[in-house]
Amino acid sequence: MRFWNKTTKPGRLGVSATLLAAALAAAACGSGSSSTSSAGTSAAPHQGGSLTVLEGSGFSGAWPAGLDPATNTNGAADQSYMDSIFGQLFELGSHGKIIPDMATGYAFSNGGKTITINIRPGMKFTDGTPLNAAAVVWNIDRDLKSPCTCKPLWPVASVAAQGNDAVVINLKTVFAPLIASFIDSNANWIASPAALKKMGEKQFALTPVGAGPFEVVSDTLSSVLVLKKNPGYWQQGHPYLDQLTFKSVGSDEAAYEAMLAGEGQVYEDMSTPALLKQAAQHFTVVNQLSTSPYDLQLNTAIPPFNNIKAREAIYYATDIQPIVSHIFDNLYPLTQSFTAPGGICYQPTVPGYLPYDLAKAKALVQQLGGLTVNLGTINVLVAKETTQALQTEWAKAGIKTTISSYDLGPLIAQFTGKKWQAMVQTAGAYDPAAGVGVGFRFSSLSPFSGVHDPKLDGLLNAAAGTLNMSQRCKLYGQAAQYIAQQAYGPFYFSFAPANVAAKGVTGPGLTSPLSSVVVTPNVPWEDVSYNPGG
Repeated sequence: MRFWNKTTKPGRLGVSATLLAAALAAAACGSGSSSTSSAGTSAAPHQGGSLTVLEGSGFSGAWPAGLDPATNTNGAADQSYMDSIFGQLFELGSHGKIIPDMATGYAFSNGGKTITINIRPGMKFTDGTPLNAAAVVWNIDRDLKSPCTCKPLWPVASVAAQGNDAVVINLKTVFAPLIASFIDSNANWIASPAALKKMGEKQFALTPVGAGPFEVVSDTLSSVLVLKKNPGYWQQGHPYLDQLTFKSVGSDEAAYEAMLAGEGQVYEDMSTPALLKQAAQHFTVVNQLSTSPYDLQLNTAIPPFNNIKAREAIYYATDIQPIVSHIFDNLYPLTQSFTAPGGICYQPTVPGYLPYDLAKAKALVQQLGGLTVNLGTINVLVAKETTQALQTEWAKAGIKTTISSYDLGPLIAQFTGKKWQAMVQTAGAYDPAAGVGVGFRFSSLSPFSGVHDPKLDGLLNAAAGTLNMSQRCKLYGQAAQYIAQQAYGPFYFSFAPANVAAKGVTGPGLTSPLSSVVVTPNVPWEDVSYNPGG
């Protein structure tokens, strides 16, 4: 569309031929994006000025524990704040291209068990201390031990610095998506070890120190975060903005009204179809292809879903097409797997997937002597409407349902408490083994999984440990089929909220499409500009 091309950054190293082939294979397996724009955008970035970004309080608009990468409880939901303050070692660009940023390149060796990451030389944190290989190793070691939902789940044997500008990660077993899994992992956000030691955890979490494009001016937790330009940022001429402010808002409607009133110039993650249509009359609306389907998670460790008949009843009782039509305005394609059109290994249909069949659902409920379900979801309007629609559909089969919704923090507590029964969630990532991917929702090792099946674990581990992309996709297809056979959780549709930007805003993911990492893209805020008169 215009200016954005991080591959032209100075000092970038190429990837190995093997990895380049893998990247091309990944793109061939399925990626892409789409956008809808009604408002004009300026043709070139504007230097200076300030921008206010609105974030929904139910998901990304909350950071109650602060913004230390190792202790932030909301993890990848707070990606925009983290990326702005700390920058990223690696970014996910358009068409799923992994772009070294504060790293300059990487290479696999030792049959895929050793990964050497080259760190951009000469970078400094905003406290003046060096961001070098030792700082990266210190962060990764800390992150691997952290309680954050976004810590890397790597089979690590060791992490060590090699000189000032290289980090060597040795793995116990091959983990093919290691570089892809940096993105939205806290290992991607490098904090200043010296600043943390000097300030202490409590103060550092409130005013963290990184080497990203912006630095903290003030932080009112889960309300307003004010950032200013980092004059020592490594990329010359960036960031374009002098000031970047994030504000939490209660809903899509509140965000839309605020933008109409000029109280914000960007809103991330709008998901209400009616508002998307209204917003497109006044603003630029960009919606990337989804990488994360809506999924119904079932906790198979406790009743009623430790009984396969109860799980099958849910599959048979659910007709997702009317929900997609009436709540989501047919914006998203149906899927039967944990993959989606914007990611790799996309598989929309799965052999053995149980279809809607009300008669079979009723028969199973009768065999069970009745079925009562506690159903929860995130505190987002369309997600709540989905649970209400499911409650109505399931009632036709004799299933009694109570529904609840939670902001992200309490939602995480529901999972870790392990007493939840069913949850409508998003379950997927650009790479199925990265971020909030299939393992996050279905692996025995994840606290956010309701499934504890060694056979499924074996399939997922085999896929993650396979460098050949074609073979990986085949293994993921087998995992999807096994999930369907065991009725471990139905998949519904490939969801992707939109980003909304006012006239004069330009930037990847805001006014031009960008690949989603999980549900939304990582906007590179250093490349965003705002010219109110543009």
